[in-house]
Amino acid sequence: MAPSRYIGFSRYTAPVDRILATTTPTLPGYEITEVLGIIYGMSVRTRGLGGNIIASLEALAGGRVNSYLHELRKARDEALSDLIEQAERIGADAVVGVDFDVSQVLEQFIVVTATGTAVRARRVSST
Repeated sequence: MAPSRYIGFSRYTAPVDRILATTTPTLPGYEITEVLGIIYGMSVRTRGLGGNIIASLEALAGGRVNSYLHELRKARDEALSDLIEQAERIGADAVVGVDFDVSQVLEQFIVVTATGTAVRARRVSST
C-alpha cells in the first residue's frame, strides 16, 4: 500500500490514498466515466466544560480563539474522512465538488457536513 497523503493542517486528518477529493467539478488529467451520486460525511462535536472555560478566557483576551479552531479542524477532518469512507463503500475513484457546511445545534454542538459527488474516473493518457 502506498503511503497516505493527508488533507488538512491538524493531526486529525483524513487519509486519501485511494480516493481523490477535490472542490472543483473536474479532475485535471482524468476523465469522469460515471457519476455515482451525491454523498456526504458528518461530524458532530461539543466542547467540554474545561474547553468552554479555556475558549472564554481566550475570547476575553481578544483575537484568535485557538481552542475552537482546533475543534473545528477536527470536525472538518472527521467529516472528510467519513465522506471518503462513503465513496470507498460505493466503489468511487474520486469525489468532486466537495463542499463543507458548519452549523450549530442546541448552542453546544457543532455539526460539520462534507458533501460531494462520487464518481468513477480514469487517467487520460498524456500522448
